[in-house]
Amino acid sequence: MEKNNIQIKEVAVYHPDNVVTNDFYYKHFEKQGKDIRHFLEVMGRDERYIIDNDKENTLTMGIEAAERVLKQAELTGKDIDMILFSTQVPEKTLPTNAMYVHNAIGAHNRTMILDTNACCAGMTASIDTAARYMMTNDQLNTALVIGSDANSLIANPEQEITYANFADAAAAVILVKTEEENTGFIDSIYEVDSSNKDNIVYPPKGFSQSRGIEDYIDFLPFDGAMAIPVACEMIEELLERNGLTIHDVDSFCFSQFALSNIKKIQNHFDMNWEKIIYVGDKYGYTTTSSPLICLYEGIKSGQIKRGDTVLFWTIGAGHEMIAMLFKY
Repeated sequence: MEKNNIQIKEVAVYHPDNVVTNDFYYKHFEKQGKDIRHFLEVMGRDERYIIDNDKENTLTMGIEAAERVLKQAELTGKDIDMILFSTQVPEKTLPTNAMYVHNAIGAHNRTMILDTNACCAGMTASIDTAARYMMTNDQLNTALVIGSDANSLIANPEQEITYANFADAAAAVILVKTEEENTGFIDSIYEVDSSNKDNIVYPPKGFSQSRGIEDYIDFLPFDGAMAIPVACEMIEELLERNGLTIHDVDSFCFSQFALSNIKKIQNHFDMNWEKIIYVGDKYGYTTTSSPLICLYEGIKSGQIKRGDTVLFWTIGAGHEMIAMLFKY
């Protein structure tokens, strides 16, 4: 029997030990004459993990998550045929961050490695890419997909939307080909509106003008909720073309950018909140890894079980959105 199904074998998470609560950000922005209490309530924040030393970064977090997921899967680096490293805050641009992971886990010389960047949509898109690539390549049986961002490095201390909202973390997933039926990757759908390309920018002036010296993200005020009606259309189309309804989905792992956006999607579909995995109050917004951290926490709590249908949805700067279906 051909091994065409691509299953999520294991998922692991790494985050710094340092926890920063809302109180810190209340006081920080009060000095600027801002009261951000309502803002953090809308975003759904309480705590977040923030790097507080000069030893941790996007790469170290990604490597730690990779080592954890390999241990959980009882695999070694030699078992990995593909490494995708998704990040919007790369520790290195030359060579790839995936190169450092390859070295750290002792992967073999035929391993395919690649850094990817679809901003906050990156890790979900990378899992989709890896799954589809594995389905067409007989030589690739096991993939390691990592999503990691040290967002605190570029969060703007004068903008609550990044400084008080974003956080640091990494997630890692092992994908495997399997002969098991009724499991694995189902389908995905994308939506891009490039007219919003200048709303969230880093570096604001581009590397050619700044010579690589830029401190913070430039996040222009705009209504992020404008994407939600299109997101609902995407989800409806994805489900319909796979013969499913919203009630057939067991768990939802959405972008943790804003609690208010998740509630808008919930209200549109009249979803049971118990099916939605929410971790933004504990983790803050970890950008590329956020839907996979939802998966990790859902599995850990027992809310997501083998055989469950899981729907992922997330959005990246620009904007670009992806919705993806998996039978876990």
